[in-house]
Amino acid sequence: MSSSLGRLFRISTFGESHCAAVGVVVDGVPPRLELEPRDIQVQLDRRRPGQSQLSTERDEADQVEILSGVENGLTLGSPLGLLVRNKDQRPQDYGAMSQIPRPSHADLTYRQKYGIHAASGGGRSSARETIGRVAAGAIAEKFLARDYGIEIVAWVSSVGDVQADGVNFDSITRAQVDINEVRCPDQQAAARMKAQIIATRQAKDSVGGVLTCVCRHLPAGLGEPAFDRLEARLAQAMLSIPATKGFEIGSGFAGAAQRGSQHNDPYCFKAGRLATLTNNSGGVQGGISNGENLYFRVAFKPPATIGLAQQTVDYQGNAVTLEAKGRHDPCVVPRAVPIVESMAALVIADLALIQRMRQ
Repeated sequence: MSSSLGRLFRISTFGESHCAAVGVVVDGVPPRLELEPRDIQVQLDRRRPGQSQLSTERDEADQVEILSGVENGLTLGSPLGLLVRNKDQRPQDYGAMSQIPRPSHADLTYRQKYGIHAASGGGRSSARETIGRVAAGAIAEKFLARDYGIEIVAWVSSVGDVQADGVNFDSITRAQVDINEVRCPDQQAAARMKAQIIATRQAKDSVGGVLTCVCRHLPAGLGEPAFDRLEARLAQAMLSIPATKGFEIGSGFAGAAQRGSQHNDPYCFKAGRLATLTNNSGGVQGGISNGENLYFRVAFKPPATIGLAQQTVDYQGNAVTLEAKGRHDPCVVPRAVPIVESMAALVIADLALIQRMRQ
């Protein structure tokens, strides 16, 4: 099982949805970086369950403990161990479902691959595993902000068929994103999104959505062609997040309908450097950052756990009716915002350290 990401800024996560704790080991953090638990906690608080009626009722504080790698508020250059204890595990909620592979879950594929799977929750495939990613990503973000001035902001750009409009990629802030519980800076769209999520929950169903993310002030030169291109590394990172089903950068799939004369980004000279007049490339050309804003979108499917009765079969092939118990999100995208930001930070931090080796 691969639980690690990165070459120089490297993380290894551990834990299942209903075990005693989850966490991460972070290697490659530069020494003398100022770091306190509160620097990490702010992103964990944005990810944690039980925030509103739009998310799962699981009640977890998700308080991070720094076990190693920090002394007197400064990183030592040695591996950081971060731990978050699970307080509200309820494996008993899954007893009746332990003999039924839940539709569109990883129960069957994990059993087919390993001959065993965690019987409660999603086990290792649960979004609970992303706590380690978010904790590590908060550290990566602090490093990137200190050394490069990089800013990373993600937001909910659609839920179901409701789309957000008019978001300014150049100036959007996390404060604007967090102004409502949907985490959509378009207030009118956010109200419609919230209504759709609540209606979906009341119907015991689920709904998907799309996140957009912008990374500002990246230096040119990040990315390692041909197989570690910046967009390729981002795609791998984003599609490793549970429930993701699509990734596109810059103009994405819409660019396939354009002609080169429409899609090309002409050069100009501004702020003392060569820049582009447009940014259909999304800040990446030839797999390397070009100094423009990096932006991309990630699609999330409707959560697989729903309360509606589903006709399926158990592991022996017997027909059964499954009505899932337990606690789950009717839509994952509001809580996925800090996860996407964290995964972007981890990729960029790793590529930034690789590029430093050339200087």
